Amino acid sequence: MAASAIPHKRVHPVRSFLVGDEPMTTGLWGIIFFIFSEIMFFSGLIAAMLALHSDTLVWEPTNGAHRVEGAHVLPILFTVLLVSTSIPMQFAAFAIRKGNRKAMLINMAIVLVVGTAFIINQYFEWSHAGFGISDGPYAATFYTLTGFHGAHVIGGLVFIFAQWLRGLLGHFDAKRNTAIEAATLYWHFVGFVWLLVIFPLVFFLS
Repeated sequence: MAASAIPHKRVHPVRSFLVGDEPMTTGLWGIIFFIFSEIMFFSGLIAAMLALHSDTLVWEPTNGAHRVEGAHVLPILFTVLLVSTSIPMQFAAFAIRKGNRKAMLINMAIVLVVGTAFIINQYFEWSHAGFGISDGPYAATFYTLTGFHGAHVIGGLVFIFAQWLRGLLGHFDAKRNTAIEAATLYWHFVGFVWLLVIFPLVFFLS
């Protein structure tokens, strides 16, 4: 007698790529809804920036300083570096799905180093900007958008570092990795909101 076929549950390839084939947990749903709330938050800031831009005759700091230009090497370089860290972060998630903690830790360490370098570069951009937050609509939106995004990057780095320490202690394996999947989703969000929205608007809107 032929063995009965075992039904196979199909998993959407995008979902499988992002969070694996395991059932969605409360933690993963939580981070997804949190990301949606952050999208709404940044949408409000961006809408305010565009409204100010449309009502402002000269989109420059009022103290006579120049805008921070995105065409310079450092803003472009660190944008590429920040967005590219989504790759090792995703590899970290792939690794722990297979129970490979060593590869997970190495890839997360790369993310921590590059993400910290991004924040340091942002500090230098602020310190050399030549204008303050009160120097007109452009200055206010520049510091508000880059500041809030920087805070999200720092939050992501703290979250990832905490999971990296937990990984050193052996808290994760192929079945217990929800925190790594959540950190990966959040880090993708942090990178792409900078690339697709904040970087072009703040550095190239004229």
